[in-house]
Amino acid sequence: MSKKIVIAVTGASGSLYAKLLLDKLMMLKDQWEDVSIVMSRNAQDVWSTELQNDAYKHYPVKYYDKMDFNAPFASGSARYDTMIIVPCSMGTLGRIASGVSNDLVTRAADVILKERRKLILAVRDTPYSLVHIQNMQTVTLAGGIVCPLSPSFYSRPQTIEALAATVVDRIIDLCGFDNQAYRWGNEE
Repeated sequence: MSKKIVIAVTGASGSLYAKLLLDKLMMLKDQWEDVSIVMSRNAQDVWSTELQNDAYKHYPVKYYDKMDFNAPFASGSARYDTMIIVPCSMGTLGRIASGVSNDLVTRAADVILKERRKLILAVRDTPYSLVHIQNMQTVTLAGGIVCPLSPSFYSRPQTIEALAATVVDRIIDLCGFDNQAYRWGNEE
């Protein structure tokens, strides 16, 4: 069954992760029915600063304004399977943990949680304060998955992109996609 996915990009540093995730999803397009993107203005600015481009505008997916509460995934009846917030700022995490649905990102996350579907928060900030840790606990207890943007080194990545892709492959795995990626113990 094809998946319906919402991707939210917040203004936290780490636009490369969002770009690589979108690139990977384009390669897996036979495994999804719909991908929708919500991006804050700050996220667009951070993307432009970090990646020196506006490629986020050019993916063949649906785009929604951060305040568009008429987006289909603002309701559980639209039956989106998965929401990925990448990178997820600690402010966004905090609003989700406390049930504050003040924009489309937090409303969609609330819907995904209440419908018992998959919410993946790819948090980037470090170090964590006790408030961050408690918010992560709250979201985890509510059924969300906190996936810190912490790369692995098993595959001996040679570029920043390859290093970041180790996390993106983990996110893709968490979504349940059939994904060709490095697997521990299967080294050639």
